[in-house]
Amino acid sequence: MPVIATFAESKPGIMILPREQALELLHEHIKNERMIAHCLASEAVMRALALKLGRDADAWGLAGLLHDIDVEDTNADPYTHGLQGADLLQAMGMDEDIVDAIRMHNEVASGKERTTLFQHALAAGETITGLITATTYVYPDRKVASVKPSSVVKRMKEKAFAASVKRENIMECEMIGIPIADFAALSIAAMTEIADDIGL
Repeated sequence: MPVIATFAESKPGIMILPREQALELLHEHIKNERMIAHCLASEAVMRALALKLGRDADAWGLAGLLHDIDVEDTNADPYTHGLQGADLLQAMGMDEDIVDAIRMHNEVASGKERTTLFQHALAAGETITGLITATTYVYPDRKVASVKPSSVVKRMKEKAFAASVKRENIMECEMIGIPIADFAALSIAAMTEIADDIGL
């Protein structure tokens, strides 16, 4: 049954879809459990970033949770992925800043360079989850809690490792004022808090 949006006001002027409804919407559009885990991890990292930077954690978390909502509908087509999801959420009445960040997380489809703190944060935050997950898989216990930030930083330099992960997107953490080592530590900690939910 399609989700009927009911928005709540998080902060003045920012309309937020309640998380329960956002999760329903996510599961309505995404069936792959690994992709669901990626979205949950991205949500956790974005919330942690928002808290560190003094931003709206609900809005940033929602962007992380729903940024790939169209990935299966578009078959991850680089020229439409992100745009279709943004249009869907915009039509539902989602806050424009969230829609914009989701539209801009795929720079190929948007055809534009990211310029805002929110845009850079989402691009970096959702991308580092892939590198951390891949790093977790090479640890003996395959537990994200065991991963050291230094390991993630080291893997950043190994282009053949998790080759599909765009290192340049992760490095946009510096555009929001967070050095890569600190960003890796924050992201690992955020993912560790939801380790059971993401199978790590």
